[in-house]
Formats: sequence, structure tokens, C-alpha cells
Amino acid sequence: MKVIPLSDDEKRILLQLARLCIERAVKQQPLPEVLLENYPENLRADGASFVTLTKHGHLRGCIGALEAYQPLVQDVCEHAVAAALEDYRFPPVQPEEVDQLCIEISRLTPPQPLTYTRPEELLAALRPGVDGVVLRDGIRRATFLPQVWEKVPDKADFLSQLCLKMGAAPDTWRRKALQVSLYQVEEFSESHL
Repeated sequence: MKVIPLSDDEKRILLQLARLCIERAVKQQPLPEVLLENYPENLRADGASFVTLTKHGHLRGCIGALEAYQPLVQDVCEHAVAAALEDYRFPPVQPEEVDQLCIEISRLTPPQPLTYTRPEELLAALRPGVDGVVLRDGIRRATFLPQVWEKVPDKADFLSQLCLKMGAAPDTWRRKALQVSLYQVEEFSESHL
């Protein structure tokens, strides 16, 4: 299935909806009803997204899905609320913080498995700034969006940090073959639109 890029108007709709959902959720108000017929076809199609919240340039929450299981517009609404209230790394966003948040949405392509036999092959296959990476080791799994390359540009360090996020030793990717998948994103934010 071909993914049609989002128009600027569709991006604005998703960003406005994400902000409205966060505003209501942090005030414990009912979320807006998402009536699919009110949205463009591209937003009604199933899509996987991550919603990232930053405050004064620092991460404040990030939650999403790796695989599409619901319409994109509903996915964004759900993950905006989760990023604000359920990211275990941060306390829940408070109502007085909402105006200080910058919302970024990443729409993911379906993850594609990467086959490799040696750690050097894994390193060679990665495209910094382009690929999001999913590492899986048994029941443990973690991902970094392509945007993380900006903060961790070294491929080996990127994989080591991702192992730590997965709850494994940083050199796990060197010592054993992990299940690896790559994906790309269409990323947009309030600060750039």
C-alpha cells in the first residue's frame, strides 16, 4: 500500500487536534469526538504515529505506535494524550505547562526487517538521519525515531543507547544477533509549520 504524503493542511489539522486533546486531557475534560467523516481521506487511513512533546527544547514526553492499527487521526489523538500523561520517564503534564509545549508528530512507514550476520553489516546498513531503528531481543523491544540521530550521530553509540533503552547491556548488539527493523518518518511540528 502506497503512503500518500500529508499536505500542509492535513499536518495542521493533526497538530491542532493533538494540542486540543492534550489541553482537554490534562484538565481531565472529555476528549474531542473524532468523527472520521469530518477528516480528509488521508487522515482516515490507518497510520502509525509518534507524538513528541518538548518544553524549552527539552523532551517532555514521547509515545507512539510502530505499526498502524487505527485511522491516523485517532492514532495521533491517542498518542498525544499518552505522551502528555503516560510517558513513565516524566511526571504528567500539568495544565499550566501546555502553552509551553511544542508538539511534533512523526508518521511512520511500516517497519522493514533488516537481515545481517555480523555487527559490521548492521552498522553499514544504517542511514543516520533517515532510518528509525527497532531492536528486539525476545520480549524486549525499543525504538529510536530518525530524529534521534541529531543527538546521537555515531552509529555504534546509537545502537548502544538503543540497547540501554531496551533494558539490555549497551554492547548487546555487538554480542548477539538481534531482530532489527528499519522505518522512515514524515515528521512535522508546530515550530516548523
